[in-house]
Amino acid sequence: MAKSQLFEGRFGRMFRRLPAFEPDDATIAAIAEAMAEPNGGDPSGDNDQIPAGFTFLGQFIDHDLTFDPVSSLDRQNDPDALTNFRTPRFDLDSVYGRGPADQPYLYDKTNRDKFLIGEHDNELDLPRSSQGVALIGDPRNDENIFISQLHLTLLLFHNRVFDRRADFAQAAPQAGETEFAAVQRVVRWHYQWLVVHDFLRRVVGEQTLGDVLVREPLTAGGPPVEKTRLTFFTWRNQPFMPVEFSVAAYRFAHSMIRGRYTVNSNVPSRPIFTSTPIAESDPLSHLGGLRPLPAGWQVEWRRFFEVDAANPPQPSRKIDTEIAGPLLALPPEVAPRMPSLAQRNLTRGVRLGLPSGQAVARALGQTPLTDDQLGLPKPGPAPLWYYLLREANQLAGGKHLGPVGGRIVAEVFLGLLAADPSSYLRADPGWTPFLPSATAGDFTMADLIKFTGFGLTPVA
Repeated sequence: MAKSQLFEGRFGRMFRRLPAFEPDDATIAAIAEAMAEPNGGDPSGDNDQIPAGFTFLGQFIDHDLTFDPVSSLDRQNDPDALTNFRTPRFDLDSVYGRGPADQPYLYDKTNRDKFLIGEHDNELDLPRSSQGVALIGDPRNDENIFISQLHLTLLLFHNRVFDRRADFAQAAPQAGETEFAAVQRVVRWHYQWLVVHDFLRRVVGEQTLGDVLVREPLTAGGPPVEKTRLTFFTWRNQPFMPVEFSVAAYRFAHSMIRGRYTVNSNVPSRPIFTSTPIAESDPLSHLGGLRPLPAGWQVEWRRFFEVDAANPPQPSRKIDTEIAGPLLALPPEVAPRMPSLAQRNLTRGVRLGLPSGQAVARALGQTPLTDDQLGLPKPGPAPLWYYLLREANQLAGGKHLGPVGGRIVAEVFLGLLAADPSSYLRADPGWTPFLPSATAGDFTMADLIKFTGFGLTPVA
């Protein structure tokens, strides 16, 4: 197995020459207050193009790419000095950790090639310590019920590929690979494919994805391969994590979160979080994590992804500047000192010196939104995160990101993937998925779930 190189990544700037936009605290507070979702989640704000599960898949992907445990909302930060403690690669290091040799507690001691799976109350859960702490590669993947069940699904996906490795010729070890490394390659490449062709396609739109990723022959008459066309995300020696992406553009999914979700057939809808400390709250009143899965709460994935044509999943919310109420009053375990997620995002953007949305739009050759389109409490420059959410609403009807936000996300995703020598896009750009799927040569999140067999049966 090629080990993850922790501590190697760095944050940096995509638009280094643009000046910082630094609104004062009162302006930030006013914008954050204006972002509260009205009417408690009116159905008109639903996004029928993106099922609710992709909100949490986006969170999972973020945890795979970035982790900055040392910066603070309380001080000015230089992004060039921040270390990304997560490799800027789609390599599932949040799942694999440092591998079975270095972190054996993540793996089944009866077979170190497979992950340890937790089970209690006749349902599967993340493996946990005697105190309920999840034994996983990234503790953030236990922040809520859905991200923990998604992490569990990836553990089961690896185990299922390992169990069925003899069924697929392409899963056989290549030169220098162990059986574990071969299975890990299969898992990673199918994951990378669905990140690009299922998740990214939905959130940036067909046109933007087609502008950045093309499939054409390398030579006349040759087989088609995937190639990237990057214009704005470039680097000299090694790729970095742009703060314009991690602190603004990729936080679009915060607006997609619903105020309440239905987990399965037996559990009535619940909010993601409670504003009181999780340890002091009614454990059955919310969908927060950092605890064993409550009995009877196994997630039915048909409610979140398109795994059952007869039962459409819950939709996500539109990508816009309306943030669900529970995210504006987060519990202290999740958001100490500043419970409003909107205020935290806006404050973080100021601390890291992000440019205004209008400045970034001009840098990308786009005509900036007008004051009327932006709808800020006061006319003028807009924080980049707010601008990109408003752009999605005004130019794409909230169905996907607009031309500025979509371009940033698409270029960073595909740039990082193309820069990784172990990714399918770099190592074998003509590769296509081979595991069972609804469409031959494709692989979606729904296909992954069906392959594991997890979360498909309605909870009795």
